[in-house]
Amino acid sequence: MSDTRNDTTKSPVRVTVTGAAGQICYSLLFRIASGALLGGDQPVALRLLEIEPAMKALEGVVMELDDCAFPMLASIDATSDLATAFDGTSVAMLVGSVPRKAGMERKDLLGINGGIFKPQGRAVADHAASDVRVLVVGNPCNTNCLIARSNAPEVPADRWFAMTRLDENRAKSQLAHRAGVPVSSVTNLAIWGNHSSTQFPDFAHARISGAPAVDAIADRAWLEGEFITTVQKRGAAVIEARGLSSAASAAAAAVDSIVSVRTPTAGDDWTSLAVVSRGEYGVPEGLQFGFPVRTTADGWEIVEGLEHDEFAAARIRTTTDELLGERADVAELLPGA
Repeated sequence: MSDTRNDTTKSPVRVTVTGAAGQICYSLLFRIASGALLGGDQPVALRLLEIEPAMKALEGVVMELDDCAFPMLASIDATSDLATAFDGTSVAMLVGSVPRKAGMERKDLLGINGGIFKPQGRAVADHAASDVRVLVVGNPCNTNCLIARSNAPEVPADRWFAMTRLDENRAKSQLAHRAGVPVSSVTNLAIWGNHSSTQFPDFAHARISGAPAVDAIADRAWLEGEFITTVQKRGAAVIEARGLSSAASAAAAAVDSIVSVRTPTAGDDWTSLAVVSRGEYGVPEGLQFGFPVRTTADGWEIVEGLEHDEFAAARIRTTTDELLGERADVAELLPGA
């Protein structure tokens, strides 16, 4: 099903979103259509992908998008066909995935999701625009991104991102609350490694009002303990409190992630994204790994030269080992394995 909206002077940018009838997308799609993703003067052509059983629910979402009368929403195509969904897309947000259920081993979850992200990676390679950028949101997002990227070798590896921005936003909020400052005062917060309970939110290099966070919060025990575990387990805490997983905050972080790779980073700040490792900081090549990233007019780059004490280094090793284990678990889904 498709429809066409307002004509404007700019050509619409095609944005593909998978899992479009799901919880996260119910927040995400309206932000994209409102202009939060690409700007208030850029028309957007939405390509919404769902599995066939969810197409009826997606029809209702399309109705609501229509009823909002967003001026910059040029068109909507809702489909269960990969080729149609990724045709000519410049921004692909891979949100849909199978959630982990009680009793399910992580290896089993990775294998099931591999069946989703392997063909989606091929669809990006076969049908997307030459300038495509891909953000993987669906968990386990680092390794799902690795699977998709590995099956689309024609697409440059630096076009693929997995979302650690939700963890960054969570960590900034915790530091701001502890220091009694606005969240905008917290900068330079990196999430190292996997979007999982092994991630390392790097308080040592974070800044609060321009000063080191460890000076503004002179409580090393809290920083090394409660702060880290709160960020690592925040998703589970939301589920326990709400009865549902993080949706609105994940959608906000997905928008933040795309904006951060399209917009030069302010000053000497950085943001957090899981990008392909080229061996930076001793991380094995090819892993989709959370790093501090800075964007310039020429593209993005990993911030290098940061030093880690033994505490930080140990936690980065732990999350690296987990990602290596995940890569081994999905080796049969990676070409050449």
